[in-house]
Amino acid sequence: MRLLLSLLLAFSSLPALAAAPLDRLSVPKGFHIALYSDQVPDAREIALGAKGTVFVGSNDAGKVYALTDTNGDGVADKVRVIASGLQLPVGVAFKDGDLYVSAVSRILVLRDIENHLDDPPKPVVVTDRLPTETHHGWKFIAFGPDGKLYVPIGAPCNICDPGPDHGKLIRMNADGSGWQDVARGIRNSVGFDWQPGTHRLWFTDNGRDMMGDDMPSDELNEIVGPGEHFGYPYCHQGDTLDPEFGKGKSCRDYVPPVLKLGAHVAALGMRFYTGKQFPTSYKGAIIVAEHGSWNRTKKSGYRVMTVRLNGSRVVSYEPLVSGFEQDEKAWGRPADVQPLPDGSVLVSDDLAGSVYRVTYKP
Repeated sequence: MRLLLSLLLAFSSLPALAAAPLDRLSVPKGFHIALYSDQVPDAREIALGAKGTVFVGSNDAGKVYALTDTNGDGVADKVRVIASGLQLPVGVAFKDGDLYVSAVSRILVLRDIENHLDDPPKPVVVTDRLPTETHHGWKFIAFGPDGKLYVPIGAPCNICDPGPDHGKLIRMNADGSGWQDVARGIRNSVGFDWQPGTHRLWFTDNGRDMMGDDMPSDELNEIVGPGEHFGYPYCHQGDTLDPEFGKGKSCRDYVPPVLKLGAHVAALGMRFYTGKQFPTSYKGAIIVAEHGSWNRTKKSGYRVMTVRLNGSRVVSYEPLVSGFEQDEKAWGRPADVQPLPDGSVLVSDDLAGSVYRVTYKP
């Protein structure tokens, strides 16, 4: 009895991790946000399995999680650790029953994972030839419409000439063979997706630091042709030459962003919305997780944004979820977004160690 009483007292004294912070969040009229799970430390990229499993990579936790909602109530009732001890396993991508995981210099795969959630297989190395630097070494990964695995290789610095092995986006076959460069001049992309209909790849890119509070902007980019160069380290935000590396260069020689997202907002995961639950104005829009600034005098980002498009032209850029930061104090940092088959959208938060679910019901 004494042990039971002690346990009850201990649990009653735990902080309310979910209810109070969620009350601070703002969403447009008719939208709702609820906790999907608060048991996912350092939650980063989200991927969906064929059987409804929600896979989540992590930043500093070194773990990969599998979340399941067995009764369909919109809340994960079981969270499993399916891999641990990995180096920054931020990226997760699902294909043909297998889960691919990025771990800085390696891509790993867990075979037939959804049939072995309680006894996960040992990760198998797909490739271990990626750069070993951890500065911008974490990787958002995804399979494209061509069946190939797309992998960004960030610049190993704030600002430098990254050389041919960094500052780019590559693709490879699922077995790790057939590497190809897709685009260059990319400082650090931690989110990309393919536009429905056009199948063109769009990606976020984080601008450099130490040029002041308001320079340069993070970018939303579209790849129109193979081998395009998006400016880094010579030209930032499509119109500003770098004080050091821009000498003798012209921004006209590089692809400008489709949209300037704002300085230091740290735009990470992004997905096109193709569901039917949200209003029709969201169909084909891009939803972007903005992780938030770390070195700006006044914080920026800390929100989830909607970018509406007409083809490749931006129509609007407005908040979907805000309130992760108030009075210059942040309790949450959105890292990725992932639409579910029912049209709702999951949002990962690595600061709160949580995943939220955004729904629409007027």
